[in-house]
Amino acid sequence: MDQDTQTRLEAAAFRGLVEHLQKRTDVQNIDLMNLAGFCRNCLSKWYLAAAKDAGVEMDYEQALSYVYGMSYADWKATHQAKATPEQLQQFEATKPLHAKISGHN
Repeated sequence: MDQDTQTRLEAAAFRGLVEHLQKRTDVQNIDLMNLAGFCRNCLSKWYLAAAKDAGVEMDYEQALSYVYGMSYADWKATHQAKATPEQLQQFEATKPLHAKISGHN
């Protein structure tokens, strides 16, 4: 496979993941972090890092809005539930497994 085709496929897969997460507002970020070690915020940080690497001017709020499909503040107000003590305990226990870009480890 040539590099251009690979890049297009990777971009399509990323767009599919973002679209899926925008539809699954019932899935909380803490659950994603606890199970997979990354969340929507991590995706936003990866997106922002890619933009900076490509010389595209973007700030974190813009990256968050792309991934969430709305402002982060609106998403939190509409969809984010308070984390349970169990979720917070698991979050702390899984920190070493979190994506480096998360800033948690």
